[in-house]
Amino acid sequence: MKTSLPRKQKGAAAIEFALVFGIFFAVFYGLISYSLPLLMLQSFNQAAAEAVRQAMSVDPVTAGTAYSNQVTQRAKDAAAAQLTWIPASFQFQSSYIVATYVGTTLTVTITYPSSNLYAVFPALVIPGIGTVPNLPTTLAARSSIQF
Repeated sequence: MKTSLPRKQKGAAAIEFALVFGIFFAVFYGLISYSLPLLMLQSFNQAAAEAVRQAMSVDPVTAGTAYSNQVTQRAKDAAAAQLTWIPASFQFQSSYIVATYVGTTLTVTITYPSSNLYAVFPALVIPGIGTVPNLPTTLAARSSIQF
């Protein structure tokens, strides 16, 4: 007794595998490629929050007239220290960290161009869906505190 598939079904398994693999690969690539920007954004939020916390430790009496400069510099240094884990291939620069002290409010903003991420993890263009990951122009985080 012969148990082989009929002749017209011979390549069906290969076609089914190609279709399922394409869908599986797109979902897996989307999962990985969106997790990296989310990790970066969460790190920026944490760094900005830690920067304003650290800036509170500047003593206004000993700082004198240079108080605002010391506060903003302490905030920038704290944010940069939190983001030292970012590899050089991501092209993160300390100029992306901006600290402003106006009146009694310190604001720390971290703005990172998402085009730098595409150099590390290329975008995938899926017909019918578009670019994966579809990121905004910049990834930004902000934290502020009033003294």
